[in-house]
Amino acid sequence: MPKLSEYVEMAANEYLQETGQDELDARWVAEFFQDGGVQDDYPRQDLVAFSAMVLNALTKKSERAGKQTRFQLDKIVHFVRQLRKP
Repeated sequence: MPKLSEYVEMAANEYLQETGQDELDARWVAEFFQDGGVQDDYPRQDLVAFSAMVLNALTKKSERAGKQTRFQLDKIVHFVRQLRKP
């Protein structure tokens, strides 16, 4: 049986792959909760609490992606500036 944190990561990854969005759809997470086995493996787990954990994981992934994008853009700008120096 996977850990609850593994289910959260699986849900966040799957949601990002399917939708490309970082705003969690309530219907989607409810389906994952039921069909993904979370409800079976963790019958006392609350759907709302699980949704909050998935949303938190999505937010972290989005922030990391933004940081990585800014870092790569900074590298490109620095490289272009080096090329323009006489």
